[in-house]
Amino acid sequence: MIVVPTSRIADYTAQGWWGPRRIQDGMTDAAARVPTRLALVDPPDRQALTGAAPRRLTWADIATEVTGLAACLTANGLRRDDILLIQLPNIVELPLLLLACFRLGVIATPAPVQYREHELDHILTLTKARVIVVAAGFSAHDFPAMATGLAARHPSVQAVLTIGTAPGYTPLVAAGSAPDAGATGDDVATICWTSGTEGMPKGVPRSHNEWAAIPDTIVVSAGLNDGCHLLNPFPLVNMAGISGLFLPWLITAGKLVMHHPFDLARFLGQIAEEAIDYTVVPPAILTMLAQNDALAAPLKRMTSLGSGGGPLSDWAVAKLRDRDGIEVINYFGSNEGASLASCALDLPDPTLRAGFFPRYGVPASETGGRSWALPIAARTTTRLVDPVTEAEITTPGQPGEFRATGPGVFSGYWNAPDATARAFDAKGFYRSGDLFEIAGKNTELYRFVGRLKDIIIRGGMNISAEEIENLLSGHPAIREVAAIAVPDQIMGERMCVVVAPRGDIAPTLADLVAFLRDEKHIAAYKLPERLELVAALPRNPVGKIIKRELRERFGSVD
Repeated sequence: MIVVPTSRIADYTAQGWWGPRRIQDGMTDAAARVPTRLALVDPPDRQALTGAAPRRLTWADIATEVTGLAACLTANGLRRDDILLIQLPNIVELPLLLLACFRLGVIATPAPVQYREHELDHILTLTKARVIVVAAGFSAHDFPAMATGLAARHPSVQAVLTIGTAPGYTPLVAAGSAPDAGATGDDVATICWTSGTEGMPKGVPRSHNEWAAIPDTIVVSAGLNDGCHLLNPFPLVNMAGISGLFLPWLITAGKLVMHHPFDLARFLGQIAEEAIDYTVVPPAILTMLAQNDALAAPLKRMTSLGSGGGPLSDWAVAKLRDRDGIEVINYFGSNEGASLASCALDLPDPTLRAGFFPRYGVPASETGGRSWALPIAARTTTRLVDPVTEAEITTPGQPGEFRATGPGVFSGYWNAPDATARAFDAKGFYRSGDLFEIAGKNTELYRFVGRLKDIIIRGGMNISAEEIENLLSGHPAIREVAAIAVPDQIMGERMCVVVAPRGDIAPTLADLVAFLRDEKHIAAYKLPERLELVAALPRNPVGKIIKRELRERFGSVD
């Protein structure tokens, strides 16, 4: 299925940025060239996660299993352009299933394991997925039962398949072979999910070509070589996991080591035991590694380390370079594909790299003629725009919304024309909702200064404040409510809800958590972690809540 406009395909193909290659072609090439090379490794705690022993697969094993999984999906009714909903932890079957979908021309829509009926019902309504795959025996939550209940409400779902066995359910077993369906580089490969100001998750379809336009930047910035070892701590459900590690793994025919859930001791153990060359960590973990020599000891083989999703400490970036010889790459990006990367090739000074990004795709006259090393720089055009007046900003120190266009930027949300229209400006640039300002001696840099979107980013997962406010407004003890982000040293941000009670008896945090979890069935990471009670919320003359005042009052780290 092709949803990218033909004019866009023609433009990027003519410039050599897009072509016929599909994601699965990397697997085919690796299996032919290095069939016996170890390629894919389960998390060491897989037995505890799913009741099955951890697996270690070569490229030949992967090729065989992918064709077998594709055959099983075909036997369960999936055909080209159908949609498969996948909800799995980071076990080897997740990347294998993605590759099997690509082989069949089936559109994979991977969902975080934290999602519950609230989010999945919305996804099934939008996608009309035909099959759901979940893990049997994973966590205390009964994923097969939840999927079956959803299938009963959505006639499009023809089968629920499980990884592992569960009484009454059909296991997904690799057996047989299915031919490559011949999908093109312009066909939709995935629909990932992102939360923004609109509340419910929005589907972000990406073609093989839209995906392929980004990962070579990671390969170059991190200095990844053929056969490198990558450790993936991110769920393979969005940009961080897929573009940041899954696709570089295919490009380098390397070894991808899975990790789930994040546990620092286990994570560091995998770095040492699997001889990891590259991984990505949140800013808080980056600082911990810089502060503690013993924690950083397993990193001795590594020469690069990615981070992002929040401000980096320039001290930590410099410490890892000077003490350990590790160059930290500062990444900024979204599922929609508006991406920046700050690496040692472009910004060797760690003080700059921690807080600034190259200003891609603007006239050389505005950046002192500066050229950038990473491939994405030549393919991306960016601008800053005053979000009120729509005037373009070209002078330093004035915050504006970061907007981008290029072959890695998506073409529009899935079955959401209104949201798509709001996502792009009159010039066709994606509105990121993030505020930057122009900086640098020659105005060649961007500096992140804040968000225009009302979202909370907890451990890399976006939470819509509006969604939580809308749900909590139905609680009988709440008269008005606002959800805000408060800083956290480990997760980056946590959610605080500020509540004006309806009557004399105020709700407790436990009350609100139970209401959202047990009655609204939302994902666990969206549950509030702090409650503040007020007589009334501050509002401006037109009645809009002044969240700036709430953040100033309650935004301290507990």
